[in-house]
Amino acid sequence: MNHHPQQIIRDFTQGDVRRQLIAFSLPLFLSHLLQIAYNMADMVIIGQVMGKVGLSAISVGGDIYSCITFVAMGFANAGQILLSQFIGAGKRDQLDRFMATIFTFFLGFALTVSIAGLFFLEEILQLMNTPPEAYAEALAYARVSLAGIVFIDMYNAVSAVLRGMGDAKHPFYFIGFAALLNIVLDLVFVPLLGMGAGGAALATVLSQGLSCGLGFAFLLRHRGEYHLTLSPRLFFTWDRQLMGLLVSLGFPMALKNASVQLTKMFVNAWINAFGVAVSAFAGIGHKLNSALNMLSNSVNTAGASMIGQNIGAGKYGRVRRIMAETFKFMSVLACLFAAAVYFFPDQIFGLFTADPEVLRIGREYVPIAILLALGCDTRSGSNALLNGSGNPHINLAVALLDGIVLRLGFSIFFGFYCHMGYFGLWLGDAVAGFTPFVICLFFYRSGAWKKAAVHR
Repeated sequence: MNHHPQQIIRDFTQGDVRRQLIAFSLPLFLSHLLQIAYNMADMVIIGQVMGKVGLSAISVGGDIYSCITFVAMGFANAGQILLSQFIGAGKRDQLDRFMATIFTFFLGFALTVSIAGLFFLEEILQLMNTPPEAYAEALAYARVSLAGIVFIDMYNAVSAVLRGMGDAKHPFYFIGFAALLNIVLDLVFVPLLGMGAGGAALATVLSQGLSCGLGFAFLLRHRGEYHLTLSPRLFFTWDRQLMGLLVSLGFPMALKNASVQLTKMFVNAWINAFGVAVSAFAGIGHKLNSALNMLSNSVNTAGASMIGQNIGAGKYGRVRRIMAETFKFMSVLACLFAAAVYFFPDQIFGLFTADPEVLRIGREYVPIAILLALGCDTRSGSNALLNGSGNPHINLAVALLDGIVLRLGFSIFFGFYCHMGYFGLWLGDAVAGFTPFVICLFFYRSGAWKKAAVHR
């Protein structure tokens, strides 16, 4: 049964802001919970089967995978925001050409990055100070992840398109399928078949590939309701002007994500030098931080789409209300996360390993986890405005300050100048997480966010 177009492409320029934010972010929130579940499943299963060597391997290999994925998500977020602004500005006739541009770009990007990453993988692992005990498993994990990055990037592109049109429900269904399949395959490949870290990576790639196929099948079936044609030429054609718009907005957002992830990799390379136990816990800490960021992203992604539509429609008063509701929503999640880590650290970290040395390091990490939660809270409404505005210059400023200058600067200052070791490196990373909030305060007061990338 077909839906009417207005039922699929949602209008956020009128109606109750809080109700719309909750309704739109809830599927995102649930889909990210499922992603957290299967990401944690990798760590739990590997940790229990292979111990700290396996945890260290996923920590190092996962850093490479995360860096590439977050760069792609920068362009995906740009596509999502531009779609929202097209809809808010009443330019639905542009959707089909813009869709072709998005998918052509992502296919080329994924293939290029995958080939380049595989070619230089061993050099990258050496630069990351991979502990010798974990090198072989980290290499296997990273190789499989890089080989399958095209499926993960194309899934992100499909999800961005649907969310840009106000549809968060169906991406939730697709990621739910991927989460369940990933956990099942983890159990088959790792403890049953003994495939180690490479098996965990293969489980993720296969589940994301099938999820990507479901997303494309859904778009194909409902192409008329989305004002799309979706011909086979979709992956080999693009509009030069729209490609320029996507790259001009997406490059600063991708650079922001890349700079954050690359500096995290530099920091983690220094952390890895402290030994396999510290490297193992770094993987656990990274998974918990990623979980918190996923929950925050579910809120600010919804907020960014809503803000994008309202800026495109010139309804600036609603933008302020969306930001306020986004901050409130994330505050509750951040407080719950901080309380859980503070009161139950051994129980939470013990899910991944029983190694006493790793658990001892985990207790030292508790203040860092709380600080990360607070930083994540402040970034929710901030990123909703920074991304939803579609302003490339402000995203470039965040990329340079948050991702490079302050994150590296604080980490070096606390870790080496203050002689705080790996704790200082973690502290510098956590403190730098407040940068988007500070920049957003000045950006909001300037009023520059009122100028949309897509003109009415």
